[in-house]
Amino acid sequence: MAITYTLHPETPQRRTVEQIRDALQDGAVMLYPTDTVYAIGCSLTSKSAIERVRQIKQLSNDKPLTFLCPSLSNIAHYAQVTDPAYRLMKRLIPGPYTFLLPATKLVPKLVMSPKRRTTGIRVPDHPVCLALLQALENPIISTSARPVPEEDEMDDLDLAVPIVVDRAELFDRLEKLVDIMVDDGSEPTFQVSTILDMTGDEPVVVRRGQGWEALTERYIN
Repeated sequence: MAITYTLHPETPQRRTVEQIRDALQDGAVMLYPTDTVYAIGCSLTSKSAIERVRQIKQLSNDKPLTFLCPSLSNIAHYAQVTDPAYRLMKRLIPGPYTFLLPATKLVPKLVMSPKRRTTGIRVPDHPVCLALLQALENPIISTSARPVPEEDEMDDLDLAVPIVVDRAELFDRLEKLVDIMVDDGSEPTFQVSTILDMTGDEPVVVRRGQGWEALTERYIN
C-alpha cells in the first residue's frame, strides 16, 4: 500500500519534500502531479525503479521515457544542445514542452531511445515538481499515469479544454502499484505536453499538446 504525502500546491512543505526525496533515493516509485498530467515517476539514477515504472505502464525497453529537469542548464548535462536549440528552449522553459535531444552518457540506456540514442527532457512549470527536483538533485522520470491516446485520437481532442480524470479513482487504481502518492489537492487532467524533435536543423512538432498553437504561431513556421 502506497504512502500518501500531502503537499501545498504553491509552497510545498520542506520536511515532506525531504521525506519524498529520501524515498526516491531508496528506489521508490511515485504518483505525482505535474503541470500537464499526473505522472508515474522515480529517480533517474534508480535502475530497479525505472524497470518498475516500465512494468506499471507496460512499456517495452525500446520505448523511451521522458524525464524532468529543474532548468535549462541542467538539461545540458543530459543532452547535446545546439545553439539554435538552446535559444528556442530558453524561450519555452519552463512549460509544457518535451524536447527530443541526443542523449549524453549520463542518460541510462534503459531510458533513452535505443535506435536513435535520443532522450525526452522537460522543465516543468510546477512548484511541487521543482521542489522535488531541487531536493533530489537529479532528474525524475515522468510518464503519464493514464494511457496516452493514439496519434489519430489526438486529432479529436480539444487541447484547450482539460479532460478531468477522477482523482479518487486514479489514486485507488495505483495505490498498490506505487510506493508513494503525492497529493497537492489538484484534480488530475489529461493535457499532454507538446513534443519537439530538436535533433535536426529545424525543430519539428511530433505531438501536439499544451501550448502547440502558440508555439507554431510565434516560433516555428
